[in-house]
Amino acid sequence: MSNRLAGRVALITGGTSGIGAATAQLFIKEGAQVVITGRSVAKGQALAETLGQNAAYHEADITQEAAIRDSIDFAIKTHGRLDVLFNNAGGPVGAPLDKLTQDHIDYGVRLLLSSAILGTKYAVEPMKANGGGCIINNSSIAGLRYRQGDLLYSALKAALTHYTRMAGIELGEHNIRVNSISPGAIATPIFWGGSERANTLSDEENERKMNKLQQSLARSVPLQKTGVADDIAEAALYLASDAGRFVTCHDLVVDGGRTSMFHEPS
Repeated sequence: MSNRLAGRVALITGGTSGIGAATAQLFIKEGAQVVITGRSVAKGQALAETLGQNAAYHEADITQEAAIRDSIDFAIKTHGRLDVLFNNAGGPVGAPLDKLTQDHIDYGVRLLLSSAILGTKYAVEPMKANGGGCIINNSSIAGLRYRQGDLLYSALKAALTHYTRMAGIELGEHNIRVNSISPGAIATPIFWGGSERANTLSDEENERKMNKLQQSLARSVPLQKTGVADDIAEAALYLASDAGRFVTCHDLVVDGGRTSMFHEPS
């Protein structure tokens, strides 16, 4: 343990499974106090208990502005400060282009874009009070390349990546760094319906699906290995720690080289 986040308080949305849970575990290992948020109370409370006394769970649906504000208030009331915000929560939102509805669009914007914008809004004042902070937005290579996600998801992730750069410029004078991570295809249950779907399957069935997924994903990247949640957690740790103190307005691509293999049609 190197205590790269000693004395810092981090809030991780979508923290009850996958990338969020892996990041919470790593941040705590590195000395942080962590608040995880998510909609699944049972999973959140169980994970917080497993992670120990430096973890706390707060129920939140980040498609709702009040829930975002309340999560940040909870972190500050619990720990007295906020140093790191990881806007990680997300999931599938779209449909084929000719099947998209206004409901798809509204939900997608709330889940993937406005949640990060509003999270940033409510984190700014507490971070200013600390003399600075770090905001990380979990974007996607779908926002960078064609056919890495459905149309709506890809467009919103592109918007999130651009928003990250603009927010980093706006907040630089306050020593608040804003960066994004664009994962490639990371092996998580989102591929077979997300964590809620995974909860309905047996451990054996989830393991079978994961093994099959990892084999498939490894064939799709130059490194010939599968990206896992820990890979994104390590990227988040770099950005949140002093190692990333001079990094802002940056999109860190973690994809095993996948984006270099795909090109838009001419």
